[in-house]
Amino acid sequence: MDRVHLIVQGHVQGVGFRYHTQVQANQFGLTGYVKNLPDGTVEIVAEGETLNVNQFLDWVKQGPPAAQVKQVDIHYGEANGSFSQFTIER
Repeated sequence: MDRVHLIVQGHVQGVGFRYHTQVQANQFGLTGYVKNLPDGTVEIVAEGETLNVNQFLDWVKQGPPAAQVKQVDIHYGEANGSFSQFTIER
């Protein structure tokens, strides 16, 4: 099991990014959260099987159609099982 902490930069707020991220995370069987940060970026913490996390990362780098992802800062770690589902934080 892997854990990633992501900071997504670009035009990623106000375009349904959090909703679409939750849908994708659920499709990949991941747990964690996504939330908007005050500086205009989006934070994602996701845990799951390595292959699923990697496929999710590929999606995040593109984002939903209305988004323009410029950069994704990725920090890897070990999953600790602290999440039971993937949620949108406010």
